[in-house]
This record gives sequence, C-alpha cells and structure tokens, in this order.
Amino acid sequence: MASQYHSDHFDEKHFPVSADSHEESGSNASSFDEIDAIQPRKTKDEHDAAEGSDTKGKCARVSGDLKRTTSNVLAHVASRISTRTWPEPPPPPDGGTKAWTQVAMGWLVIFTTWGWVNSFGSFQTYYTSVLPQTPSTISWIGSVQIWFCLVISVFSGRLLDAGLFLPTFLVGAVIQVLGIFLMSISTEYWSLMLTQGVLTGIGAGIFFTPSLALVATYFNKRRCLAVGLATTGNSAGGIVYPVVVRQLIPTLGFAWTARVLAFINLACLSIVFAFMRPRLPPRKSGPIIDFAAFRELAYDGVVAGIFTTSMANYFSFYYIASFGKETLGLSYSTASIMVILINGAGMIFRIIPPIIADRVGPINVMFPVTLVWAIVAFSWLAVDNVPGLYVFSCFYGICSGSFQCLTATAIASITKRLDTVGTRLGMAFSISSFASLTGPPIGGAIQAANGGKFTGSQAWAASMTFIGFLCFAVVRVSKAGLNPRAKC
Repeated sequence: MASQYHSDHFDEKHFPVSADSHEESGSNASSFDEIDAIQPRKTKDEHDAAEGSDTKGKCARVSGDLKRTTSNVLAHVASRISTRTWPEPPPPPDGGTKAWTQVAMGWLVIFTTWGWVNSFGSFQTYYTSVLPQTPSTISWIGSVQIWFCLVISVFSGRLLDAGLFLPTFLVGAVIQVLGIFLMSISTEYWSLMLTQGVLTGIGAGIFFTPSLALVATYFNKRRCLAVGLATTGNSAGGIVYPVVVRQLIPTLGFAWTARVLAFINLACLSIVFAFMRPRLPPRKSGPIIDFAAFRELAYDGVVAGIFTTSMANYFSFYYIASFGKETLGLSYSTASIMVILINGAGMIFRIIPPIIADRVGPINVMFPVTLVWAIVAFSWLAVDNVPGLYVFSCFYGICSGSFQCLTATAIASITKRLDTVGTRLGMAFSISSFASLTGPPIGGAIQAANGGKFTGSQAWAASMTFIGFLCFAVVRVSKAGLNPRAKC
C-alpha cells in the first residue's frame, strides 16, 4: 500500500492530469474532431519536436527533484559527522580505595619499566669490562631500550582511550619478561641489543603509558600527588635492580642474575594485571595522533622541554658510574653505588614537588626545578674527587626525580579532556624517545672525541638542561604572563 501511494503521489506531482479530464475525453471526442477540422494539422516533424520537448521537460523536472533530494540527504549526513562529539567523561573520584589501588599498581608498573631502564648504568659498567665494544657503542643498548619504551607510547596511549587496556597490558608484560629471560642466555653485543634493548623496550612501551595515563584519570585536585607517588617506583627500581646486579653477578653470574630480575618483574606485573582497571568508558572515535595539540604553544613548549632534558638526563644516568671508574679510579662495585644514589636520592622529592604542584600548578614547579637542575648539571664539571661525586650524584638525582614526577601531570594539566590524556601523553613520550635514543651515544661520542675526558660531554649535557629551562620559561609566560601568583 505504501509503495502504491508513493507511486500515485509521484504521478500526481510530476504529471498533473485530473480524473475529470479522463472522463471528458470520451464525451467530447466530437468536439476535438471539429477543432481538428478547423485548425490546421501539425506536420510530423513539428509533432515529434513537441513530444521531445515535453519529454525533456519531464526528465529535467525528475532529475532536479532527485538532485535536490540527494543533496539534502548528503548535507544531513555531513552535518551529523562534522558535529558529532563524544560525551564528556564522568568526573574523577579524586580518592577512595579503588583510586589509590591504581596508584599502587602504577607504582609497580613504573618500578618494572623506568626503574629497570634507569638501572642500565650498572649494566653499562659491567658490559664495558666484558665486551670489546666501546662505551659509546654499548650505551646504544640502553638508548634503544628507552626509545622503544617511549616511541610506542603514541600507539599504546590511544589504546587506553579505546578501552583496550587489559589486552594491551598483557601483551606488553609478556614481551618484556620474555626479553629479560632471553637476555640471560645472551653473551654477545648483538644478542644483548635484541633482548635487553629491543624486546624489553617494546614490552615496556606497550603498557607503560596506558598505565600512567590510567592513574591520572582517577584524580583531579590531587592528580600531581597521585602520579608523583606512582613515579617513586622509578627511584625504587633504580635502587633495587642495581643492588641485585651488584650483589649477584659476582656470585651467581650474569645468566642467573638476569633470571632473578625476570622473576621479579613477572611477580610485580602479575599483581598489576589482577588489580589495575580503567575508569573511563571507551572512546572509539578519535585519531591516534592529535595534531591539534601542536597548534598549542604550551604543549609544544612542554614537549620541547622534556626532549632537551631527556638527552642530558639519560647520558648522566648511564655514564655516572663509568665516570667514577675511568676518571676517579673506582672499582666496579663502588662505581655501581653511584647508580643507586642517583636513582634513590630523588625518591622523597618525587612526592614533595607534586604536593606543591597541586596548589600552584605543575608548570610553576617545573619552571624553577629545571633552573636548579641546570645549575647542578654544570657543577659536574668541578667534580674531581670521590666525595664530590657522591654529593653531585645525590643532588642530580633529586633534581631529576623532582622533574620526572611532574611530566605526566604537566601534559594532563594542559589537556582539556581527560579521555585524550593517553593520546597526548603518548605523543609527548614518543617525541622525547628520540632524545633518549641519541642522548647517551652523543655524550659518549663527545667523550671519545676528547680522548676519553668527560669535560666536553658534561658541558653539553648541562647546556641541554638549561635549554629545557628556557622552554618551560616560555610555557610559564604564555600560560600566566609575569604574574607570580597565577596557577598554571
């Protein structure tokens, strides 16, 4: 019935012939004959031309209606696509048992990722003594590990927003633990590069950023404190892993030392998989890379600041023990203590700056922290004895920890929507990964070019830290001007 009505309606609209005209056509046939007799008949060509004109007119009307209908439909669909937005996520609980449980799980994640990564300085010193490669070449293992851990963040961060946290975490944890187990049977440079550098880096990169971003989504007013507490796992891991390496390699050997480390990570990551859960609903739409972020001066400045300081930071962490061993004549066991100090000294300062940042804003804290960090970095040039190296390692670790605990919250503070934190954080970490990749080898190359002296590489690292301070100064002025009381 509907199709019949539509057909009749279509005929009436485009071919308006009334029913009365059909009835009259039979009764008035004689009248038409008389008119035909009076009026001159049209020629065949004129008749065909008239019929063609009527047909073209009818087709034109039908075509015009179809075009208008199609245009209206497409315009309606386009407007729905261009104006479609996903709903605002619910406000964070900002506390409670479940929220603080995520902080504890985040602590374990950072313990097994960045605690593991930052402990490479102890491996660097050991590999230098057993492998024929130069220190600069060996440092590529740690640099590649950091690079994969960060560059994969641009993809893994978006997986959290898409609601795929648990499968993402499981895949990454399996790859990282497998890499450490395979590292235990590696005896040459290329095999260590593939296992410790590539596999553990890829595995950590898959689950690190989603986990850290997940913690940030549970908090608002106390976000800096929550993320800062989670990042203390960095310092704890930087203490535990070097101690294990320092104590077990002389007694158990390298292979079983690596297996012990693998079992530590396996136990920690199993606990995380059991208790860590995302809060926000999945956001299926949205790009992997949010190019709109690069049109924001604040985002560009923060990313540039993280980039430049990362180049200097990982050179210092990787080469502090080598500096003690090569320049000051320390033994391997004593030089390894510097790795423990530079990681452990910043533990308490991963909590104090976030507490302040919750009140005044993370940018307001990172701005002076990077200035002090640059001053401490330049002081490395004056270190010429063992006590001075101990003091420098402690202060450098304090500044590094105070800075690193605020990087995630700084990105979150300049991101308007919590359900895009994973994406933007992954972008920032992916960009800074190239700094972590090239920083230690560049510093090592500068050292080699100066005949093994550290003076040139120390000055380079300090200068990069100062450039990072300038980047955060630009961000501070762009966000709050010269008003010292403005929160940003």
